Amino acid sequence: MIRFIDMHCDTISELYQDHTKGGDASIRDCALSVNLDKLEMGGCGLQNFALFTHLKTAGDSPFLYCLKLADTFFTEMRANQERIGIVKSWEEIKKNWDTGRMSALLTVEEGGVCQGEGAYLRILYELGVRMMTLTWNFQNELGWPNRRVEEAGGQVHYETDEEHGLTETGIAFVEAMEEMGMIIDIAHLNDAGIWDVFRHTRKPFVASHSNCRALTPHPRNLTDAMIRELAERGGVAGMNFNKAFVMRQPGGNGEEMAYISEILAHIRHMKQVGGIGVIGLGSDFDGIPNPVEFGDASGMQLLAEAMERDGFRTGEIEAVFYGNVMRVYQEIL
Repeated sequence: MIRFIDMHCDTISELYQDHTKGGDASIRDCALSVNLDKLEMGGCGLQNFALFTHLKTAGDSPFLYCLKLADTFFTEMRANQERIGIVKSWEEIKKNWDTGRMSALLTVEEGGVCQGEGAYLRILYELGVRMMTLTWNFQNELGWPNRRVEEAGGQVHYETDEEHGLTETGIAFVEAMEEMGMIIDIAHLNDAGIWDVFRHTRKPFVASHSNCRALTPHPRNLTDAMIRELAERGGVAGMNFNKAFVMRQPGGNGEEMAYISEILAHIRHMKQVGGIGVIGLGSDFDGIPNPVEFGDASGMQLLAEAMERDGFRTGEIEAVFYGNVMRVYQEIL
């Protein structure tokens, strides 16, 4: 079994929503795509848990909402600390890895939770947040996503935004994140903002759940030029299992099955463009609307087996499943 690191799931926000409605779902064995039983069955070594915050529904204080999500994370992890341990540093990751204990790394999806306040960023770091996207799907104090355009009749399409770069606050944030040791995540950021991150940083960063735009022309995916630059920087892009980001042609309702063959096509293309060292995993489990051919976190070894049948060497599969992300974590955390 090849252990894996998954750079992104939205399980904590789903558990929080369940609890606010009076439910008692647990990270141990809930019906979501990620739970501890499924992670162990699939061979998980480390799971990133995102505090996903929707700015339009988070109320007057996105930061407070994010803290409530963090409370859910800490409550769930502490109730199961014999199986999974919260990690904040490379040393803690390595200790758990060497002893076979799963690790949980806390991340934030939506830099707008900081409301432009550097103090909030520093507080999140002290809480243990070690990775953060600068945006989600809305403009915030740091930058912009690529454009979401609503057409007559309810149709939606997305357009690239090469005009609006990071704001002055956004530039200050990426510099502060690099200095403190919080990994910058460019997933959901617009094209102009991504290139600004390259310009204003020196260390590796990630696109935690983004695929190849050359194969699936969705602005959430990375261009070949971005993949090459990310590889040269020593960063990693996590393969996203969202059907909208893996299918060959855009269209449909995005709820059809995401097939292993489609995911493999993105892995092959990214290897061709940037080398095997730029590829990781970022499932987006519990944040995507579609089923995945291998099911959920428990089926991750089926992807490893498919890679082997597709001609990938064992060392390459290990690099994608954990080695490349471990390299970034060792350097930054």
